[in-house]
Amino acid sequence: MNVEEEVEKLKVEIQRLGTKQEDGSYKVTFGVLFNDDRCANIFEALVGTLRAAKRRKLLTYDGELLLQGVHDNVLIILKPPTPHSPTTPAT
Repeated sequence: MNVEEEVEKLKVEIQRLGTKQEDGSYKVTFGVLFNDDRCANIFEALVGTLRAAKRRKLLTYDGELLLQGVHDNVLIILKPPTPHSPTTPAT
């Protein structure tokens, strides 16, 4: 599985485990993600996938490196999908 596929699967898991906010974003703590059996089976390196998604500006969380136990309460926010702007035909 490549990084793009893992990031897409991570988005699905955050939506499954997280709480949807009024703005369309989802919130979940690192501990909930890390301790979920399904996530453990999908992601060989959950922290690496989180960092890849953060670099792509798909989600936010405080800090750079999340560690089990120490950072279980860190909130991970999956940003809402951005609406596609309509394209204007060239004249």
